[in-house]
Amino acid sequence: MIDNFSLGLTHFLMLLAVWRLLRRDDLDREAEPAKARVKRGRRPGA
Repeated sequence: MIDNFSLGLTHFLMLLAVWRLLRRDDLDREAEPAKARVKRGRRPGA
């Protein structure tokens, strides 16, 4: 039988991970496409 502590702990850790992911600032911003960087004269990967 799986005890309630292990179930509660795993669910709490998953909830904590989701909460931290949703609070990230970069979640609301999109990255600049690679083609646009090349057109501006930047080297890819620089």
